[in-house]
Amino acid sequence: MRGPFRRQMPGSIAAALVALSVSLTLSPGPAQAQNYPTRVVRIIVPYPAGGTADVMPRILADWLSRKWGQTVIIENRTGAGGNIGAELVAKSDPDGYTLLASPPGPLVVNQNLYRHLDFDPLQFVPIVVMGRVPNALVVNPDKIKANTVKDFIAYAQTKPGKITDATQGNGTTSHLTSELFQLMAKVKLQNVPYRGSAPALNDLVAGNVDCMFDNLGVSMQFVKAGKLKLIAVASPERAGSLPNAPTIAETLPGFASVTWFALAAPPKTPAAIVDTINAAVNEALHDPGVQARFAGLSAEPGGGTPAATAAYFHDEVERWKNVITSAHVTLD
Repeated sequence: MRGPFRRQMPGSIAAALVALSVSLTLSPGPAQAQNYPTRVVRIIVPYPAGGTADVMPRILADWLSRKWGQTVIIENRTGAGGNIGAELVAKSDPDGYTLLASPPGPLVVNQNLYRHLDFDPLQFVPIVVMGRVPNALVVNPDKIKANTVKDFIAYAQTKPGKITDATQGNGTTSHLTSELFQLMAKVKLQNVPYRGSAPALNDLVAGNVDCMFDNLGVSMQFVKAGKLKLIAVASPERAGSLPNAPTIAETLPGFASVTWFALAAPPKTPAAIVDTINAAVNEALHDPGVQARFAGLSAEPGGGTPAATAAYFHDEVERWKNVITSAHVTLD
């Protein structure tokens, strides 16, 4: 620029204009959201590979990679009831390139269980619920002979604290479902926490533990193979895919536990980027191929808007807080 204006422009104003220009270039505004994504997207799963928490986002990552023409990878960061992976996402740049795929634990449960967290679960930006899977009581058939909830309760009452109960980890849906069952059935099981469903199921099949309240996503393959026995499902009503399987609620009225799996973004992620991801996932959930793969996990596709997802998270915080309080669940 030549002429009087350039000569008279104070250095502070020039510096401010440069900073504003850089900020507009780097900040993820509407224009960048319109082009999103332009590079690899990481989805952090805070549980081990092999369980439903891992398999479900892999199905969607594969679909999104093809839609976007960009690689979408799953990265497993396990430990501390999902807190390690969740913290990584919480502290990532809010640009849509690092996302969290998780069951309830790190998103709506752990703030009521852990005395200290290095992130605030309530600050995640909800994107969408990917799917829901009924929980169920499954047992090792060589260790537990009971075939009904009533018989299992009767057996557990003769062995207070002796029946080993595998969980996905302290504070997980599996753990809280077990605590709710113990509260309502007036029995005591021995909690054996693992780092996710896959290692817990492996030990259950091997006979190292007796039972587990797991979602049906992966455990059904062991039930069909005769390696595990399904006692009952924990959904409020009988599952459409398993009409002959009774519900726990038929013996313990009011009992209900369904595991959901959701996508969330780091705090302060712009709404335009969240809406872009939400729209793509909703499209994926209507794809017949995705629906078929979800059916193999006994999963019902989720969907909906970010606002509806946020409201759902809020309700789930209160629901699981009530379970934790009523059952006096602690991590000690």
